[in-house]
Amino acid sequence: MEAVEALERIAFLLERGRAPTYRVRAFRTAAAVVRGLVPGELAERTAKGSLETLKGIGPKTAGVIGEALAGGVPAYLERLEGEARAPLVEGGAGSELRALLKGDCHLHSDWSDGGSPVAAMGRAARDLGHDWAVLTDHSPRLTVAHGLSPERLAEQLDLVAELNAQWAPFRLLTGIECDILDDGGLDQEPELLDRLDLVVVSVHSKLRMDAAAMTRRMVAAVSNPRADVLGHCTGRLVTGRGRAESQFDAEAVFAACARAGTAVEINSRPERLDPPRRLLRRAVAAGALFAVDTDAHAPGQLDWQVIGCARAEECGVPAERVVNTWDVEKLLAWTGASRARLREDP
Repeated sequence: MEAVEALERIAFLLERGRAPTYRVRAFRTAAAVVRGLVPGELAERTAKGSLETLKGIGPKTAGVIGEALAGGVPAYLERLEGEARAPLVEGGAGSELRALLKGDCHLHSDWSDGGSPVAAMGRAARDLGHDWAVLTDHSPRLTVAHGLSPERLAEQLDLVAELNAQWAPFRLLTGIECDILDDGGLDQEPELLDRLDLVVVSVHSKLRMDAAAMTRRMVAAVSNPRADVLGHCTGRLVTGRGRAESQFDAEAVFAACARAGTAVEINSRPERLDPPRRLLRRAVAAGALFAVDTDAHAPGQLDWQVIGCARAEECGVPAERVVNTWDVEKLLAWTGASRARLREDP
């Protein structure tokens, strides 16, 4: 096993297991250092015992490198692989739907509040077996997450085009997680949204807004032809100190989603699990489409999708109404249909 491969695999498994960020960063940093060495330098430094003199490599990462260079699988990696064999959800729940998924509609890179470059996120999605994935960094208003200004978003589109030229047939689709403004408007220039393959719309501010006002806000957003997926609809957090659900008329919001063809996201993040089961069942009854997404902020988190799949199966979500089961042509035909309506009736 190559040293870089071992270090990156360890980082992936640590992220998957929700390890502290500092621990993950240690292995990703070491991988970057090793990747930057000239040919032969790694073996020479390992033989001389001088690896740890390099900034970014400590005793644990040096040990992993040494074991990989010796031709074996590092012991730490073996232990993590063993732990990863335990399913993320009990009883194999979600595995049937997960096997049908072709992509993920919601992931972040270090262009906003993710921890890894766009290329690393795309490669991880491809290596998990996806045919496509959508890059959805935050919009400008979410400054705490380093949201993308129109200029930065335009730059990112060029980067994605360059990567896709190297990755075919896998495709990284262009997108954004666009803040829903107080009046239900979308936080990005319409002309730029029209250039994107897919738009996730989410509430990130004034989560305790009065229920009637929140309902109007969300209905306006999901009815916008530029909106494709309603992200983490209640905004709740179920771990740590937690955060209560936003209050809104679920029937009205999900009916609006069904009318507009906007998918309701089943957010797979363990701290979100949004929407709650009772609301997920209401969205099924309303006839809405769904997107089972990871909202991943690191490569290892892309493997959390089975958590959302388990909730979808439990709540009776029909697989044919899950947009992640569609091939890229069908997905883009769906998102493009609403944009076409805008051109017909601007």
